[in-house]
Amino acid sequence: MIRARKRFGQNFLEPAWVPKIIRAIDPKPDETFLEIGPGRGALTRPLAERAKAIVAVEIDRDLAAELSRTGPPNLTIVEDDFLEQHGLAEQAPTLLAASDLRVAGNLPYNVASPILFKLRNLRSAGLGIRDATVMLQREVADRLTAAPGTRDYGVLTVLLGHTARAERLLALPPGAFRPAPKVHSALVRLTFHDPDPAVLDPAAFERLVRSVFTRRRKTLANALQTVGSAGDEGLIRAGLDGRRRPETLSIAEFALLSDALG
Repeated sequence: MIRARKRFGQNFLEPAWVPKIIRAIDPKPDETFLEIGPGRGALTRPLAERAKAIVAVEIDRDLAAELSRTGPPNLTIVEDDFLEQHGLAEQAPTLLAASDLRVAGNLPYNVASPILFKLRNLRSAGLGIRDATVMLQREVADRLTAAPGTRDYGVLTVLLGHTARAERLLALPPGAFRPAPKVHSALVRLTFHDPDPAVLDPAAFERLVRSVFTRRRKTLANALQTVGSAGDEGLIRAGLDGRRRPETLSIAEFALLSDALG
C-alpha cells in the first residue's frame, strides 16, 4: 500500500466514512465528476459506480499510476498539480462536454483555499461547474460560512460567497483520516451561481476586497487611503459610513463600493 506523503499534505479517508460522504454527495448516473486528489481511490471507486464519468487530478505519480491501472473504465486520471495546470479541460475532453459538472475531493489542508479560488476562477472562465463537495479543515469551513462582523469573516467568505452558496454537511473528527491530522474537518458543499450582485468590474471587486482586509482593523476610510480622495468619494457615492470596519460590510455592500469606486 502506498504511504501518505507529508509533502503533498495527504491524509487518506478511512473506509468507515466513505458511505456517509457518498450519501452527502448524492451522485447520479448521468453526472460527470471532477475529483481533486483522489489518493488511494476511497471516494473515486464508489463515485465511478454511481456516476457517468470521473476525471481525477492526482499530483502523486505513484497513486495516479495505481488508479490508472486498477480504476474502472469511466475513470480518467490526470497526473498533475491541480493548482498549476492550465489545460485541464483540454487534457480531459469529458469536462468540456459537461455543462453540469460536479466536483468532489478531500483537499490538502495547506492548499485548500487556493483550490477553492481555482474552482471559482475555472467556473468564471466557462467550465460548467455546478457544485463542489469537499473536505476541509474546520477553520476553513468556518470562514466560508461566516457572517459579517464575525472573526472568521474575510476574503474567502466574500469572494467565494459572491459566486457560491456554502453549506456545511458533516463534521469529521481527526480519526476519520489516516494519518490522523491534528485538526477537525468538515464536509462542505459550494453551490455555484452567477455573481450576486453583479459588479461592473470583477477584477476591481476582488482587488478591493483583498486590499481592505489587509487593513481589517482600520476604518473603511483609512483602509481606502491607498486610492486617495477616490476612496472618500466612493464611500459617499455608495452611501457607506467610513467609520465602519471592512469586516462589517456585506457582500452586497462590497459590490456597491466597488462600483462606486469605478
